[in-house]
Amino acid sequence: MRPIDLNADVGEGFGRWVLGDDDALLGIITSANVACGFHAGDPSTIRRTCAAAVRHGVAMGAQVSYPDLVGFGRRFIDIDPDELADAVVYQIGALDALARVEGGRVAYVKPHGALYHAVQHHEAQAEAVASAVHAVDPSLPILGMANAALEHHAVGHGLRYVLEGFADRGYDADGRLMPRGQPGALLTDASAVAEQAVELLTWRVESICVHSDTPGAGALASAARRALEGVGAVVASFVG
Repeated sequence: MRPIDLNADVGEGFGRWVLGDDDALLGIITSANVACGFHAGDPSTIRRTCAAAVRHGVAMGAQVSYPDLVGFGRRFIDIDPDELADAVVYQIGALDALARVEGGRVAYVKPHGALYHAVQHHEAQAEAVASAVHAVDPSLPILGMANAALEHHAVGHGLRYVLEGFADRGYDADGRLMPRGQPGALLTDASAVAEQAVELLTWRVESICVHSDTPGAGALASAARRALEGVGAVVASFVG
């Protein structure tokens, strides 16, 4: 059975405000999507998160976002593509500097929240993200949904595009994520999350996500990992 990555969003606090149980998650996941300061994460929070990821041997990815601290990056912004590209470069650079002083590095990039959804269909923003990643380091993979505009633009720039599925989110009949707020959009039962994680092995995904702000995220990630390993899957980061 092919290896499968297990990822989660971490470092999403800001100052004295803390979100999620990063310590629990970093002991379970294999790749950490670290907030880079635009939707969450101040410099000290980011550095502490990088240090913890290095201790746990977890790969770090830049979770790039719209400049939207107030909205946690979950609001669409009709931003100029050049400005968005600069914002992506800025966020990758900031995280990489803090990661390197802790003995790590940025190993991949994943858009966050509203940007993640926008680049599924917004051609200009998808191109901005892909071109920014390529400008920083053409060897950096991008993590995202299948059949997205971002996939087309990433491949066009010669970037590796890693397909992602979600263990704790509901899908509609067309295989798209159900909008947050709809019944069934968020899975919080450990058995349901474990079952969906195993089902995702039959898709083309290389990485499975559990959101850190889902209630009981640590227990859910643990259930997903146990289920994956229980069917013989090797849980390992897609970046080695």
